[in-house]
Amino acid sequence: MSIVVDHLRAGGDTVEVIGPDRFLNLPMPGYAEIRLAVAPRRKLARLVDAFRPEVVHIATEGPLGWAMRAICRKRGWPFTTAFHTRFPEYLHARTRIPLSWSWAVMRRFHEAGAGTFAATRSLREDLAARGFTKLRAWTRGVDLARFRPEPREAWDGLPRPVFLYAGRVAVEKNIAAFLALDLPGSKVVVGDGPAREGLQKRFPEVHFTGYRDNGLLARSYAGADVFVFPSRTDTFGLVLLEALASGTPIAAFPVTGPRDVVTDPLVGALSEDLRAACLEALSCDRAACRTHAEAWSWEACAAQFRAALVPV
Repeated sequence: MSIVVDHLRAGGDTVEVIGPDRFLNLPMPGYAEIRLAVAPRRKLARLVDAFRPEVVHIATEGPLGWAMRAICRKRGWPFTTAFHTRFPEYLHARTRIPLSWSWAVMRRFHEAGAGTFAATRSLREDLAARGFTKLRAWTRGVDLARFRPEPREAWDGLPRPVFLYAGRVAVEKNIAAFLALDLPGSKVVVGDGPAREGLQKRFPEVHFTGYRDNGLLARSYAGADVFVFPSRTDTFGLVLLEALASGTPIAAFPVTGPRDVVTDPLVGALSEDLRAACLEALSCDRAACRTHAEAWSWEACAAQFRAALVPV
């Protein structure tokens, strides 16, 4: 979202971003890096009044999102929302809260708005089947200058081929499904999260690097032979575009996200047999991966976002 905001400002728009950091906040249980605003409505109303918005977009379904939703409904303001995360599945995986309960809450939140932005066609189809009726397309982009093919030195010293996962290391990412595969070469996990310690103990032969950012992350993508994306619950997966922009093919399950990005057999393989997809991806065309990623620009993403907003 921050990249889209930068593009909007560069185009002449005045954008006010109101996040949990401007309020008393607490860490979300199980996701310490996600902060939840505590009782934000009164202060939020003052901030909104000071800015006098022409459009309102609510990016998340947390306490701040619900507070802004309530303010808009009280004032009769139309607003838009975005569906970024399958929280019902994540909650179910951690707490066994029935999916039907969580999805009912999500529908109630989003259906009050004038439009719900969703990144892919398959996600919009899935949400429509769950009773969402105001869906709008809003795709994603990738930083093509930052993520690009580079000399493949990042994993020198590890047996080839190198199969890489990069991202949050959490139970909902289904990383164990990748690490348990019988594959040649090496498996690498770049990233951190609550499941890392348990996975390291369970799979001692896997190379865990911890969190990486900036150039080191980009080189990690470019140095791998295949990027493995085992998640079945992501709404998109920006890491897919980052890997492709780095010239690295994808192996994944045929689910929302991978199904929308890996649309050419030259750039990746999708299969319910993830091992077969990993091995098939080894023969993909790395130059084609980069070319495929070049169609996903942040400029187009920001323009699509702006066009879908609704005046108050």
